[in-house]
Amino acid sequence: MPTETERKYLVSADDPRWRAEVRETRTLRQGYLSPDPACEIRIRVIDDTAAYLTVKGPRDGPTRAEYEYPVPVADALELLGLCGPRVLVKHRHTLPDDWIVDEYAPPHAGLAVAEIEWQGDPAPPPPRPPWAGEDITGDRAYSNATLTTSPSP
Repeated sequence: MPTETERKYLVSADDPRWRAEVRETRTLRQGYLSPDPACEIRIRVIDDTAAYLTVKGPRDGPTRAEYEYPVPVADALELLGLCGPRVLVKHRHTLPDDWIVDEYAPPHAGLAVAEIEWQGDPAPPPPRPPWAGEDITGDRAYSNATLTTSPSP
């Protein structure tokens, strides 16, 4: 079974330390056909050039099952339309050592979350950079599915 193991941290959106490390930025639009944490189904469009359907199982600490499949962008855009209000936009910044920082668009402007994924749970996560703040791994208030229907925490 494919799994993802990740940690998420709050970061200051205007912190120059992580901004100086940005290698690439992409715009992601994603919606939730099912926001249920026991079986989350997401559709994501990246820069209007690629799209993925993702199914995630329940979380067990920092790990959960994840199945991801490429889909045609035109199909993904139609699926986003089925998500109703459960859609968000964020700018994903890629940094060294597989770190990413997601900066959210309105209505969550100002929210920025760093994420690191690694293989081999229960192996320890990679070292935490000094600009990574509070660990919010597993905090449903910061899950993308929750953010589609709630104000920023």
